[in-house]
Amino acid sequence: MNDHDERVVGGLRVRIDRTLCVGFGDCVTVAVFVTPDAVTREQLLRACASCPVDALTAWNENGEQVVP
Repeated sequence: MNDHDERVVGGLRVRIDRTLCVGFGDCVTVAVFVTPDAVTREQLLRACASCPVDALTAWNENGEQVVP
């Protein structure tokens, strides 16, 4: 397994840093990352913002970091 996983969802590039993730699962209660096509942009931003250890980072279409 890679330490980082990146996906583009709803126009956002999202990076999951598995070295930081401690498995609280707060993000999963907001959005399930297994089926990214079913997640809205708003859900994704809330899920990324809910991470207590900032293991999720999101950039917008202009390459600007929007979370954390």
